[in-house]
Amino acid sequence: MKIDKGKLKKILIPAGIVFGILFILYIVMDNIVMPWYVQAGKTTKVPDTVGMPADQAKKEIATAGLKPIISEYKTDKRYATGTVIVQNPAAESVVKFGRGVYLTISGGEELVEVPYLRGKSLREAAFNLERYGLKLGEITYEPSDEIFANTIIRQAVAPNSKVKSGSHIDVVVSQGKASDKHVVPDVTLKTLAEAEKILADGGFRIGKVTYTVNKDLLPNTVLEQTPKAADQVAFGQSIDLVVAQKEESSGTPGK
Repeated sequence: MKIDKGKLKKILIPAGIVFGILFILYIVMDNIVMPWYVQAGKTTKVPDTVGMPADQAKKEIATAGLKPIISEYKTDKRYATGTVIVQNPAAESVVKFGRGVYLTISGGEELVEVPYLRGKSLREAAFNLERYGLKLGEITYEPSDEIFANTIIRQAVAPNSKVKSGSHIDVVVSQGKASDKHVVPDVTLKTLAEAEKILADGGFRIGKVTYTVNKDLLPNTVLEQTPKAADQVAFGQSIDLVVAQKEESSGTPGK
């Protein structure tokens, strides 16, 4: 018997469509409707993901039957970049299956911009750095025919660079022209703190500090300085000090 191909197509095409629809319904029922029906009303504990890399945290949350959602990124120096710093709901919370768990991810430590310091005094530089959350680092001196004495010639980190908040920025300060000489102030009989301020105001800095016992003067009183007061030296030169200290007790314990 000869088969009519036209009629066969008319039968097979609708049958294929019906089969396809039934197959899709089966997939939906098996993977979505039935799991939802089985888990409806059931609860689970939220895993602790704080400190985990984001990818690992998402897997842990999904394994617990929950939905991981990255809500935001924040700078945080306590946690490495890309790790979870906050989760909501909190770890060990009992929630329904399928609930979303919102994650805040660390964007790393905050970076700040380094200001332009050339030509500024040390006080101005320190103030500007503090405004940006930075600190004045090591100070070195060298002669300069172009930059006025006690102003900054250059900085170790280029302006507009990005560095971690709280970083120290080293600078080089002008001593003025190599031929220029400056009078050393007298800081003897001053406290060490007073001496440091007087020398800094005069464009000098404290060098080596040696302590020696002195019964006549209060501890931390400057006894000697090198170079001496009224000597003429290069601007920014370090001044070594000899400072009084209290005599240590030599008594025998218990007596």
